[in-house]
Amino acid sequence: MFKSYVKTAWQHLRGNKTYVAINTIGLAVGIAACLIIFLLIQYQTSFDNFHQHQSRIYRVVSTVKTPEGMNYSKASAFPVAEALHTDYPQLEQVARIYAREDQLITVPEDKAGVPLKKFKADVFFAEPAFFDIFNFPFLTGNAGTALSEPNTVVLTEETANKYFGDWHTATGKFIRYDNGLLCKVTGILKNIPANTDFPLQVVFSFKTAAYEDILTDWTGLDGSLNTFALLPPDMQAASFNNELKAFVKRHTPAAYANQGYLLQPLSSMHYESEFGTYRKSTFSKELITALSLIGLFLLIIACINFINLATARAAGRSKEVGIRKVLGSSKRQLVVQFLMETFFITLISAALATVLAGMVLPLLNNLLQTPLYVQFSIPLLVFLCSIILVVTLLSGCYPAMILSGFNPVTALKSKLTTNMVGGISVRRALVVFQFATAQTLIIGTLIIVSQMDFFHHAPMGFDKEAVVTVPMANDTARKSRMEALKQELLQQPGVESVSLSAFSPIDKAGWDSDFMFDNAVKKSGFRSEFKWADADYFKTYHMEFIAGAPYRQADTVNGFVVNEMMVKKLGFKNPEDILGKKINFWDGDMVAPVVGVVKDFNGNSMKQARTPIVLASYKMVYRIINIKIQPQRAKETLAAIERIWNRAYPDFIYEYQFLDDRIAGFYEQESQLMQLYKIFAGIAVFISCLGLYGFVSFMAVRRTKEVGIRKVLGASVLHIIYLISREFTLLIGIAFLIAAPLAYYIMHRWLQNFAYRIDIGIGIFLLTMLMSEIIAWLTVGYQAIKAAVANPVKSLKAE
Repeated sequence: MFKSYVKTAWQHLRGNKTYVAINTIGLAVGIAACLIIFLLIQYQTSFDNFHQHQSRIYRVVSTVKTPEGMNYSKASAFPVAEALHTDYPQLEQVARIYAREDQLITVPEDKAGVPLKKFKADVFFAEPAFFDIFNFPFLTGNAGTALSEPNTVVLTEETANKYFGDWHTATGKFIRYDNGLLCKVTGILKNIPANTDFPLQVVFSFKTAAYEDILTDWTGLDGSLNTFALLPPDMQAASFNNELKAFVKRHTPAAYANQGYLLQPLSSMHYESEFGTYRKSTFSKELITALSLIGLFLLIIACINFINLATARAAGRSKEVGIRKVLGSSKRQLVVQFLMETFFITLISAALATVLAGMVLPLLNNLLQTPLYVQFSIPLLVFLCSIILVVTLLSGCYPAMILSGFNPVTALKSKLTTNMVGGISVRRALVVFQFATAQTLIIGTLIIVSQMDFFHHAPMGFDKEAVVTVPMANDTARKSRMEALKQELLQQPGVESVSLSAFSPIDKAGWDSDFMFDNAVKKSGFRSEFKWADADYFKTYHMEFIAGAPYRQADTVNGFVVNEMMVKKLGFKNPEDILGKKINFWDGDMVAPVVGVVKDFNGNSMKQARTPIVLASYKMVYRIINIKIQPQRAKETLAAIERIWNRAYPDFIYEYQFLDDRIAGFYEQESQLMQLYKIFAGIAVFISCLGLYGFVSFMAVRRTKEVGIRKVLGASVLHIIYLISREFTLLIGIAFLIAAPLAYYIMHRWLQNFAYRIDIGIGIFLLTMLMSEIIAWLTVGYQAIKAAVANPVKSLKAE
């Protein structure tokens, strides 16, 4: 019997190639989208779950209570790890890891006389226990002892190959860190997998870096320092969080009572953006839920296509059903037969979807910077089998029940009514659902595009055009050349202005502190961010002063320039009133008067609200050169900058970045999300159009005689087209009435994540409605015109 079902189904499908092709394409596109979303979610939920004790690994994160609420950070103070070890010996392991970006690594000339090689790398400094907590396997060397001594380093296999040509011979050789410390390679790590928030390449021993001045500082929180603890199996994180309250009271000065610590599970680290990771990107669980729902709805609207097309063909299969019933086929046998046909189409679609996904993934990987690929694993096979089963049942059951339920006498006389072939109301509802889904995605995409456009073009309070930032060397000897380099750059005809600073205006400084103001006894109730820069900083970035003037050019602090937010937070209505008032940072270590007030500017991305900012000169921490150039002379000016820089720092690597590009990097994840939504909205529209095509095909067949009679009675072609198109135009309008409030609610909530955001205007909704109608007309126009111009004689012939 089963063989008969298979044979009959295959023969039927071979005889209806157009029907099979349309259904297969629609299902394949929907399944491919689901498959891609499944692989993306599988990847994002796999981060750091390969560590043996991952369920017991926690990061010690900090909290700071402010009048505005609680601030969270991945930072911790340097003494926290050792104190935890001492106070809580029951903890299995505690380890620190510290990161520094864009550091110079040189490979000295070896005995064979191979020339010196220079590299830039993000480096880490880790305690030996770090590799007891985390299972990053060693190819050579011992995880427990490789980083136990100063001036030792472990490299990944890939990095060792780059530095030495062959990782097998790298152990025992030396690299130089920042042209200073000569460090011995004591181990080689297996290449770090992509699904980890620890992008390790070069890991020095924690003892290699000099921290003497901050090892006992309980008040400073450094975002580059992470402290991890491995809890014993019988210890609960919630109970230990209560212990941490007493821990903070024991060790933190009373003046810093607003600071605290919490345990963050490793399993949550990749999803919680308020803390962040060393990879500088997170993937929220809300986004995972949203993508899962998009995948589900794309699959459902693909199934709706099948239902619409299958029921549209029902009248054409009525005689077949009647004959089968007369010959003895039961309703159950007919249902199985039609489900078998659906299964074949779904199976072909799933195979095609797998090929499509494999072709699209390289492009998606380039967009999302992910390593996704189709690999036939057990989870993937289970997913595909589940999809095939679900799609077969969703797509096949309703048409099968309708077709198998025909009365054989009525079917053989070809006198089926609308209700007998599934009911036009059901198909109307399905089309409305399809277009409501597509329109929701279109509205969401347009809002994301508008928000991203706002990010890129909104005024930031400083001039970001044609500014180049170049990182400088860190050591004191090389910093002594900074001023001479600056003066030489100013002599270039294409250079308008040059400034030395620790950060650009848009960089999150990582330096902030509370303070005492105007000889007050108590500290401020809020923290201020530092931007260290010379006096030419304001000219380079065209910052506007609303009171006072820049501080004098100097190597150390001689005056503070503050922003408007600082003035407001201190309770002044007139910016002039703050001039001359002294600000005392770090209990008298840094005291100076306010000499100027600049208009507010965004000191970070526009996702965050503007904060109080203090600017001052502090040459010791300068690390970048800010160069304002003439755009029309950019090429020759950049070449001149490189020549001058290389003469000043021949042992360093020259790199530059336009500030515009750096700003764009702040919104990389949102840009990726925008592109992803564009793709899924396009898929939803494409599938919905196939469904609409099926609906109009059914309408055209159902109203053939009506159209013929109307034409005989004098109806024009345009009137006939209007009659056919009126219904689907109305359905799209109904879909819009459902999609508009739903999309507004979802996107309004999404926009709340940003301090600066657009208002959702009516124009986006009108554009979506117009686009939907135009796309629908383009999809069904041919069928409508074909029905309108058909010869009425043929449609009115007696059977």
